[in-house]
Amino acid sequence: MPRIEIPNSVIGAVSEIVGHFYYSHSKLNSLFMEAGAPGDPPDGNCVAKCMAWLQRCNTDQSVEPLVVLGSVIQAFMDTDFADGWSRNDDRVRDQERIRQALARNGFAYQLNGHVLRAGASPSTQTLADILRRGDLSGVDAEFRRALSSVESDPPAALTAACALLESLFKIHIEDQSLDMPERQTIKDLWRTVRDHLGLEPGSVADEDIKRVLSGLASIVDGIGSLRTHAGSAHGRGRNQRRVESREARLAINAAHTLAVFIIEARHAAD
Repeated sequence: MPRIEIPNSVIGAVSEIVGHFYYSHSKLNSLFMEAGAPGDPPDGNCVAKCMAWLQRCNTDQSVEPLVVLGSVIQAFMDTDFADGWSRNDDRVRDQERIRQALARNGFAYQLNGHVLRAGASPSTQTLADILRRGDLSGVDAEFRRALSSVESDPPAALTAACALLESLFKIHIEDQSLDMPERQTIKDLWRTVRDHLGLEPGSVADEDIKRVLSGLASIVDGIGSLRTHAGSAHGRGRNQRRVESREARLAINAAHTLAVFIIEARHAAD
């Protein structure tokens, strides 16, 4: 990716939103340092810290500004704040504000922390390519990325796997010109994809397959709920449910199985 600076209007929007969302100097320091932001943490309040660090990314030639930006906003942008009990319309509007700030400057955000020129694609295959081509090795690689952090950060790995499923569902809905559900939770997205592909248990005569298809709904429900209560994207409060590595691995592998099945069912229907 050629070195491109972060536009000032994007820095302003991201700094205000991210600074208020985390509202913790220690969390912001960890977030920016893990993203590869150069130098020591800047002085100032949380918003000023974000702004100064992003501006420094533009002037420090040792980093790629858009790569750092993508990593900084990834957890916030990949979260479905409309999901279940955590519904938060302000956060949904904040996500849209970042997207609009990027769009006004000719950029777009894509899942997993990619900030790109509008219409461009990451160097690796996009999820849309994977779904449209029926590329099972591609989806394997995406879920391996989620599994790579399951020991060091189970909540983040769980969140990544759930976001992958949501993105695959949305791509299928858009590709097939289906009506996007009003509430874009993972359960509502799955219901739309399931009905389109004829995977609703009541539509199947075979009792054994019917039980398996019923299980898929439980997988989606369980992964969505676990992500909401134990994932990384909603913050990690003192009383948050703790997710163990083995539990996150179970959810990721279940999500992977479902993703492969959706790809195969989609191409069988073509």
